[in-house]
Parts: sequence; C-alpha cells; structure tokens
Amino acid sequence: MTKEADAGADEAHAWDARLGWAFGLIADDPAERAAALVRLADVQRNARDALGRFNELWRLTLPLGGQEQWRDPAFLQAHAIYVETGRYSLPNALWNRPPGDIRTWQGLPYALLFLEWEARHPQEWTRHAKHWGTKQSLIRAVAVADHSETVRTKLTDLVEIVVQRAYRCKDREYLRVARAIDSEDLRGRLETASRSGNPWARRHADYVLWLLGRPDVPNTINVWQNWIAAEATG
Repeated sequence: MTKEADAGADEAHAWDARLGWAFGLIADDPAERAAALVRLADVQRNARDALGRFNELWRLTLPLGGQEQWRDPAFLQAHAIYVETGRYSLPNALWNRPPGDIRTWQGLPYALLFLEWEARHPQEWTRHAKHWGTKQSLIRAVAVADHSETVRTKLTDLVEIVVQRAYRCKDREYLRVARAIDSEDLRGRLETASRSGNPWARRHADYVLWLLGRPDVPNTINVWQNWIAAEATG
C-alpha cells in the first residue's frame, strides 16, 4: 500500500472508532436505535459541556484582545477539548470538513449516515440532532459525479425516499444529487414513484424527472411554482 492509502485506512479506522456506534441510528431494530440514541445523548452532553467551558474561558480572556486571547494556554486547551469532543458526536463531527475531494473523505460514510437517518427516521433526527444547515451543506457536497457504485446506490436510495414524502426543510437540495447521479436506475425508480398511489411521490417524482430532462433549467422556487401551475392547468 502507498503512504496515502495507509493514511486513508488509518483515518477510516479512527472515524469508525469514534462513531461506529452511530450506524445504530439507522438500524431496523427499534431497540438498537434506542441504544444508539442513548449513546448520542451522552456524547452530545460531553460536547455541550466542553462548549460551555470554552465559552466561559472566552469571556474571561476577552479583555486580552484577539491575538493574545488565542495565546492563552487555558483558552487554547478549552478550545482543543471542545473540538476533540465534537469529533465523537453528531452533527459536530461533520462540521469543518477539510478541503479536498469529498469522494475520498473518510468521513463520507458518516455524512451519508446522517442524511439517511434524517430521510428514514425524520422525527428522531429532528428531536435529537436537527441541524438544517448541516443537512444542506452535506447534500450539496455529495452532489458530484463519479462516486463509487456503493455511494451512488446510497444516494439513489436517498432521492427515492425523499420524493415519496411531504416536503421537509432543504429537501429541494436533493435535486442537485439527482442531476449528479442521473442514471437509468434512478429514472426507473422515479417513474415507479410517479405511478404510485402516493400523491406526494407522484408530484415530486414527476418534477424531478422533468428537471432531469432539462439540465439547463435551474431548480428555483419560481421554476417549481410555474411547474405546479402548469400541471394544474394542463
């Protein structure tokens, strides 16, 4: 293996050591999900406590001024502890992604996990880890071409799930994903949804298919509203 591959494997193992338990959040077994939620509450409490200590040190050292404040040992330690505890929690661990290709980011499986959790168990996600900005930024980040087959399948699953439900905040961002991973499989699933007895699925799937056939049309509120109006009078 190359040094880069070794480093990537080490980083992947580090992610799994910190957050491997989080896959329980999307488990089919309710008991497994409940156990993962207990673990999540624990790590979130640790992150909140660390943030509280950092904020306290920030207030105490504020008179020093910006540059001197960031030289204060206690302040720096409190900040380091806050950052480190966040690496064990969601959504904190997904913030401040390093620059580079998301397709090679070792945190990608956990970004997909976070999105799948919101898609499959929206009420639990809302109750325990709601963060619309993180949802939006992750959807936009993964909306690129040339993912691995495993990731493409996961993203296709997510688009299929989302079109079948009533609109939730930032769901419109999934149009970016649909365009990035456009395929016969995705279109086939959308066509099936458009013929279903679910009115949400029919409307959303038809709109996504309409946009996939028009790559130059922007996915804006006005475009959506005009499409709805045209469908109503068509």
